[in-house]
Amino acid sequence: MSVRLLLACAAGALMAIASIEPAGAQVRSLDEVKKEVLRRAGKINPFQHIRPDDAKRIVASLTSLDRDHWAETWCKVGLDYEAQGDAMAKKGAGAKELADIYYLASDYCRVGRYPVANTPGKRKAYLDSVRMFRKAARHFEDPLQIVEIPFQEGKLTGYLTIPKGATRPPVVIHWGGVDGWKEDRQFQVGFLNRAGLATLTVDMPGTGENPILYGDPSAVKTYSAWIDHLATRSDVDGSRIGVWGASFGGYWAARLAFQEAKRIRGAVFHGGNVHYGFQRDWLIPAFTTGGATYLFGAANLLEARAQAMGTKTMDEFLDAVPKLSLKELGLIDQPSAPILGVNGKLDDQAPVQDIYLLMEHGPTPKEARIYPQGRHMGRSPGQSEDEIPLMITNWLKDKLTR
Repeated sequence: MSVRLLLACAAGALMAIASIEPAGAQVRSLDEVKKEVLRRAGKINPFQHIRPDDAKRIVASLTSLDRDHWAETWCKVGLDYEAQGDAMAKKGAGAKELADIYYLASDYCRVGRYPVANTPGKRKAYLDSVRMFRKAARHFEDPLQIVEIPFQEGKLTGYLTIPKGATRPPVVIHWGGVDGWKEDRQFQVGFLNRAGLATLTVDMPGTGENPILYGDPSAVKTYSAWIDHLATRSDVDGSRIGVWGASFGGYWAARLAFQEAKRIRGAVFHGGNVHYGFQRDWLIPAFTTGGATYLFGAANLLEARAQAMGTKTMDEFLDAVPKLSLKELGLIDQPSAPILGVNGKLDDQAPVQDIYLLMEHGPTPKEARIYPQGRHMGRSPGQSEDEIPLMITNWLKDKLTR
């Protein structure tokens, strides 16, 4: 992307940012964000891989929540780690050392673009993070393939990882939400690969390198295109496919369970929306007084979702998303592939009622794991970080290896 086009896109994004912030929305102050960063560093998304000592230095140098200042401050540390990795590579460092240092570098730039790459600085941080991630990927224990397939006038990009020694294993297509993109899902990849499952990690519509917006009528076809592609490969079993969509991306897993019921064997609907979470009476509180787990506050949740949808005001967003409801689309009463609904009962970003709605409709029984003290994605106080992804992995393995 040229600098001129980059600046033009960012200028449009800045105007959109100003117009979508709801009146009275909860927004964290700089001091509150700093405290939250330090609380999460090394433990909690999106800082679980960040070194606490680095977080202290970065927080001390933050003078505002200006988006480009945020991006530059975090990415400076990432660029330093990348330079360390380059020096180590010249000296012949081992694969694990190089994978670790480059992945660490990419994660600082990932935080720099968090939650979305909607200014020049954040866009640069995103591009830097992808470059660093791909440097790390050259040294992963299970080789990562960058896969590109044509779609409409452009292309789709995904990361395929096949566990060493596996012969035509089943494959899980998985993705995150508005702020967790394909480079950010190595934690989940590890669980799936250790279970003997191949993984195809993609960006949901409206994020990362996916050229199609979330609300575009052709968005669901991006997933069907990946299923088509997997069916042609000889290194994975394209007849045994599972899908796992997380957060705002969970919607697509549920939708695929209906629209691709004959081609997938299991769909994990993890912390997403299918109907109630697309309605005004849920969304207005979520974007103003709710969104308690969102780093910068509830207003930033709307900013991230609007970026994926391509809407410029809260009213535009509120008018657009109800059309995506599986109930309104007439899908919810149809037969489906097996569905596992996962979320926390206290989630203020995606209502747990949407899991119940899926279970109450259609001729196909659904399964669920609801965490009574859990918030978004089911995360609960004192819970092991491994608990939920391990449970999901075991469910997918059961469905794909029968």
